[in-house]
Amino acid sequence: MKKNKKREILTGICIEDIGAEGKAVARVNNVVLFVPYGIPGDVCDVEMIKKRKQYMEGRIVALATPSPLRISPACEHFGLCGGCRWQHLPYSEQLRYKQKQVKDAFEHIGKLDTGHWNNILPSEKIWAYRNKLEFTFSDAGWLTREEIENGNTVHPPQALGFHIPEKFDKVLDIRKCHLQPEPSNHIRLALKEYALKNNLTFFNLREKRGMMRNLILRNNLKGEFMVIVIFGENKQDIINKTLKHLRDTFPEICSLYYAINTKVNDAIYDLPIVHYSGATHLMETMEDLSFRIGPKSFYQTNSLQALRLYNKIKEMAQLQGHETVYDLYTGTGTIALFLARHCRQVAGIESVPEAVEDARANAAINQIENVVFVAGDMKDTLTPEFVAKHGKPHVVCIDPPRAGMHEKVIRTIQLMSPEKIIYVSCNPATQARDLNLLQDMYRIETIQPVDMFPHTAHVENIAMAVLKKPLCL
Repeated sequence: MKKNKKREILTGICIEDIGAEGKAVARVNNVVLFVPYGIPGDVCDVEMIKKRKQYMEGRIVALATPSPLRISPACEHFGLCGGCRWQHLPYSEQLRYKQKQVKDAFEHIGKLDTGHWNNILPSEKIWAYRNKLEFTFSDAGWLTREEIENGNTVHPPQALGFHIPEKFDKVLDIRKCHLQPEPSNHIRLALKEYALKNNLTFFNLREKRGMMRNLILRNNLKGEFMVIVIFGENKQDIINKTLKHLRDTFPEICSLYYAINTKVNDAIYDLPIVHYSGATHLMETMEDLSFRIGPKSFYQTNSLQALRLYNKIKEMAQLQGHETVYDLYTGTGTIALFLARHCRQVAGIESVPEAVEDARANAAINQIENVVFVAGDMKDTLTPEFVAKHGKPHVVCIDPPRAGMHEKVIRTIQLMSPEKIIYVSCNPATQARDLNLLQDMYRIETIQPVDMFPHTAHVENIAMAVLKKPLCL
């Protein structure tokens, strides 16, 4: 290994493993070096980006000897947009490292005694599996190395695409994304072409001005699309003409909405979403259940894999018909409704009021009456009074945000002492942390990783824990 002092480039670095957040791992003088886009078996030159006492970060500048595992990525934007960072890794290896990620979290972060480990459930589709994508307009898109070499530095391209990782004001123009079925790309490109042709201003992410701001595309398994266009200025004539163009061009758009966002951030959950034309909701079918999906609804973004996830939850619950079930962080009630037909009653709690409205509507659509959905912050809603009103649960299903559960929620679960906890998480690290706080009372019986997001380092995991000893509420 040699060190280039001018740019601090380390040569002959051997990639040994894949660690947290999907970053490749090497070791230099017994210090861990994290390298994005590396693969175990690579020998490469790495430019140093960050140095700390316990770890370093770098980026590959030259690949001396590619790993025998390396394959050609399918997407032309690989390495720039920040998504699908494992395209150069065979899918079988992606699954292996995702399973390892869960195992490392449970053993090293949670320090948990674990029960039976099931092999990760692979995704039925590894491309065009997403039912929702969000794009950003920018008046100064990210320039690729090729564009810079071609002299395109005076007029950066107007872009409609994804944010460059760790650069909030930089957007890469996307020509083709492989994650959502068509006409996703056609709709996005047609809207960009229309905006350019009609001299509509693209959003300036630093100065927070411009007409065209964001685009959200949702779809169901029938091939129907919901389109939500976010405008940065309230110019109704332009809005009407733009939406009419989309509606007339794409018959697949069965639901068309818009919003006007003049805020600093891109979040739409606190904005009024205006229905322009078509249906007010998409409908998705899962087995014999139907679910209503609105512009603000949370719904698992891999529809086919979500069904397998929920079937695993139902299998672990082993409901006999007499149980009371709590579904914490219920979202639009998918897990609750999936289990309701197999138990006495389900109570779901969710912090987003619009999601609770969807959950109640989904219960009505499916003629399920033994469910109740309550809107409120989890730590303030899940109380002894709530338990007194809805009954002590036999089974508690938990599907929290990536940050995991508040300690107050964990304490209340301990006091309720349900016979079984089924914890679903998209972040095995916080899942393992939370389960560590429960392990005096609960024994982990089964762990089931599920791949919801092929070509990324993200992994969903189900852990089932059974009660060892109760406390008194």
